[in-house]
Amino acid sequence: MGHGGAVAETNKPTGADSMSIERKHTNERMSQIVIHGDTVYLAGQVAADAAGEPTAVQMKNIVDRIDGFLAEAGTDKSKILSATIWLVDMRDFAAINEVWDAWVSPGNQPARACVESRLATTKFTVEVGIIAAR
Repeated sequence: MGHGGAVAETNKPTGADSMSIERKHTNERMSQIVIHGDTVYLAGQVAADAAGEPTAVQMKNIVDRIDGFLAEAGTDKSKILSATIWLVDMRDFAAINEVWDAWVSPGNQPARACVESRLATTKFTVEVGIIAAR
């Protein structure tokens, strides 16, 4: 999940290998950002600053977090290749789509999947995983 744990400094291997792996915001369990070559992988993002809020508010918090992490990785939402959305209740599908549609880069819509799933904690109702190009 995209929450919890201390934030660590970038863990970047030495050397000039263009296919090296760079990890950012790493803790004992995971990294929030992993960069391999020109591909950026984000951990599943939850609404860390909007836990327990309505799903649309959580989704807005998540896309804001995604923007920040993508910028840190040297890219942006126009280069998202794939998005996976886990939604606790499909009755919130229209609410998350309203936020998504206002946020997604026009003409650069990624491949996307949305599935109903129970999340690790009940205070979160939506989680989003992103893969992007740099």
